[in-house]
Amino acid sequence: MTETLTLATRGSELALRQAETVRDALATRKREVEIRRVETRGDQIPDELIHRLGRTGAFVRALDEEVLAGDADLAVHSMKDVPTEGGDELVVAGVPERAAAGDLLVHPEGKALADLPSGAVVGTGSLRRTAQIGAARPDLVVEPIRGNVDTRIEKLLAPGLQAEHERRLVASGEDAALTAEGDGENEAADASDETFDESVEEWFDSLSDLERSAMERKVDTEYDALVLAEAGLRRSDLFYDVETTRLSREEFVPAAGQGAIAVTAADDEVVEAVRSAVDHPRTRVATTVERTVLAELNGGCIAPIGVSALVQGEHVHTRVRVLSTDGTEEVAGTRDLPIRSHATAAASFAADLADRGAAELIAEAREEVDADA
Repeated sequence: MTETLTLATRGSELALRQAETVRDALATRKREVEIRRVETRGDQIPDELIHRLGRTGAFVRALDEEVLAGDADLAVHSMKDVPTEGGDELVVAGVPERAAAGDLLVHPEGKALADLPSGAVVGTGSLRRTAQIGAARPDLVVEPIRGNVDTRIEKLLAPGLQAEHERRLVASGEDAALTAEGDGENEAADASDETFDESVEEWFDSLSDLERSAMERKVDTEYDALVLAEAGLRRSDLFYDVETTRLSREEFVPAAGQGAIAVTAADDEVVEAVRSAVDHPRTRVATTVERTVLAELNGGCIAPIGVSALVQGEHVHTRVRVLSTDGTEEVAGTRDLPIRSHATAAASFAADLADRGAAELIAEAREEVDADA
C-alpha cells in the first residue's frame, strides 16, 4: 500500500464533508489521504428524480470505477446510494458510525406535519417519502425537488424572503418595489401602510448567508415545507439554520442505510487499513440487516420501502414499511432478529413480507416507474 491514499468522492458539499471525515480518520503521520472529486451520472442529469436515473447506483458507479481503474484507492458513498446487487470487484471496507438516520420536516416557522394546512405543498425527491407523506396526510400536495441540501432549503425560503423584502421596500417608499404588475401592485399598496423597526439594509444585514442566497433564487414551485434527512442537514452544517421537526420513525421509516457512509476499496491492504480505522461494528450490523431486507425484496430505489434496524443487545430491532406509490396500501412489520445470524434472519423477514403482499406492491411500483421513464 502506498503512503498516500487517493479517496474518490462526489463534489457536492455534503459528499465532501463525508469524505473529509473518512480522510481525517485514515490520515496518520505516515499516511496522507488526498481527495479526488469525480462527477457522477447523477450529477450530470440534475433535472431527473433519482428513481429515473437508472435502476441503482447513479451516484456510485463513477466513483467505484475510479478505484477499479487504479486512479483512486477508495471511494466514499452515502450508504443509501450503494446498490445491493453487483459490485463484486469491490468491498465495503468501512462503515463509520452512523449519524441520525431519520427524516425531518423543514418549515420556515417550524410547523409540524400535523399542523400544515390542507393543500400545503411539500417538497421531496424520494419515492419513499412521497408515499409516506401520502399515507400520513393525503390532503397535502407533494411536489418533486432536486438539488443539494442548501439548494433545496433556498428554494423553500426564497418566496417568503422575497415577499418580505418587497414589503419592506414598499414601506420605506423606495420606487424599486413598485415594479410588480397586476395583483403584485395591490399587495404593494397594502404593504405601504406597514412600519418596521429596522431599515431595509439593517434587515438584510441580519440575514444568514443561506437566506441571502435564497433571496437571489428564482423558483418555479413554491414549497410550504420540505422533508429531508437529518444526517444531511447536520453534515452540511445547516441543522441550526432552519426550523425543523423530527418525523416519527415508526411512520416515516428511513431508507435502508440512511445516515450511514460506505467506504469501498479493492486492494486488500487498503481494505484492512480502512476497516481498522473507520469501521463501526453496530452500524455495520444494522446497515447489513437493512440492505439485506432491501435486496431480498428486490426494491432498489424504484419502490417506496423504508427499513430501519437498531442493535439492541443480542437482537437487532427491525422495522419495515413497504407502500404503494400513493401511500394508500402497505405491508409493514417489525421483528427482533438475533444478532448472531442477523443477515439470514433479515432475509427470512423480508421473504415473509414479500409473501404477505410486499412483492406485489414493489412490482406495481416498478411498472409505474417504467411507464413514466
